[in-house]
Amino acid sequence: MHTVGTFAPSSVEEAREQFESVGPAAQTVVREVTKVMEFDPDEYDDRVTGEVVETARDALFASLLEVQVGTREEYESWRDAYDGGVTKVGHERVDHVVWHAGPEGEAVAATFQDEEAAAVATLRRQAFGRLYREQL
Repeated sequence: MHTVGTFAPSSVEEAREQFESVGPAAQTVVREVTKVMEFDPDEYDDRVTGEVVETARDALFASLLEVQVGTREEYESWRDAYDGGVTKVGHERVDHVVWHAGPEGEAVAATFQDEEAAAVATLRRQAFGRLYREQL
């Protein structure tokens, strides 16, 4: 079993602080991407809305969430010790699981066979949508 990512908020308040901390980075990423895309000032003003920067912040926060990656047996061992609810997606007959426990006693998990990076990315989006979006 191993861990990928940086953010493992232990409370909703900590999640909010971490979410706020990526706001400036999200703005910088959007600004730099639009420079490469050669947006002129008018196009930037027309197309880069608050929603665009907010989406970048959501994606950046989600991409930094700490995720556990392990075998089905390692996941089951963790699950047996975990005292919260878990929403799990995927097929039962694959060998690996990725999971993230949020700060409110809820977790998400996804099974995968070979594509760890894809499973981690998918799980992070699910974690953000199911565990954090409403809180942030």
